[in-house]
Amino acid sequence: MALIGPGGRPVQSSAGASAAAPAESSAFIKDANLESFTADVLDASREVPVIVDFWAPWCGPCKQLGPTLEKLVNEARGAVRLVKVNIDENPEIAQQLRIQSIPTVYAFRNGQPVDGFMGALPESQLRAFMQQLTGGDAGASPAGDTLDAADAAFASGDIALAAQAYAQVLQDEPGHPRAVAGLARCYLHSGDVERAKNTLGLVRPDGAGDETIRAVEAELKLKEQSAQAAGRVGELVSLLETQPDNHQARFDLALALDGKGERETAMDVLLELVRRDRTWNDDAARKHLVTLFEAMGPTDPRTIAARRKLSSILFS
Repeated sequence: MALIGPGGRPVQSSAGASAAAPAESSAFIKDANLESFTADVLDASREVPVIVDFWAPWCGPCKQLGPTLEKLVNEARGAVRLVKVNIDENPEIAQQLRIQSIPTVYAFRNGQPVDGFMGALPESQLRAFMQQLTGGDAGASPAGDTLDAADAAFASGDIALAAQAYAQVLQDEPGHPRAVAGLARCYLHSGDVERAKNTLGLVRPDGAGDETIRAVEAELKLKEQSAQAAGRVGELVSLLETQPDNHQARFDLALALDGKGERETAMDVLLELVRRDRTWNDDAARKHLVTLFEAMGPTDPRTIAARRKLSSILFS
């Protein structure tokens, strides 16, 4: 059947086809073999961009890349399709396209390869790759506008409106990671830790490691750790005035301050503890700072500033 020849034109091969593993249950993802490659990739790419993932069961990086690609393609809701080719079962395709290492990804449009990469890329780079391929539509959920409005409502303090918007998205797209995380954050903001935990459990399997989910999980952990210490700020400050090397008291003060909503001051206390004894209690202060960074997100100005201070202390 037809493969890709010079200039992107199909060429014929007489080799037989091996049965591929069954495709994931999705209208946007297929497994292809030699017989189906022309229809699934070349012909289909004249209607919508097609990403081809060359993989093998023994390839570790393939197991990292594949699920993320599938997640983003499903989120794109038809703006792009994914075709998976097992090179062990389809060596003719790999040879014709000169696949030298895996994972290798090619993008096809109008019957021709137009872009590609090798290796397992992080989700942010995969999303950018797909957005460039589709003109910005890939990876964007139809619920994007509603989620943006929900995020804006949460940021402005209208927690009830935000919760309604997140819940609306979840009705249309059950388990949507960003909507699950947003609704859980609303419950957490209202002090309902149990409902926040239960809401996180609603995330679909491919979204369990999503950045927004991890951030709320980190916030939950912080909330639980700081709950008991929140009323001890005055006591701990007094204790440190007489026992400045009491590292446990300094650590507890950071928890107490964070429990009162004074996160920046809490981070300063933890940074001072790292400066005084960076290895205390198995790096407890540094590890807690990392949890704070994850809860706030990598682009939060507080995260950026504290990371710089931490690096300065650790590498000075």
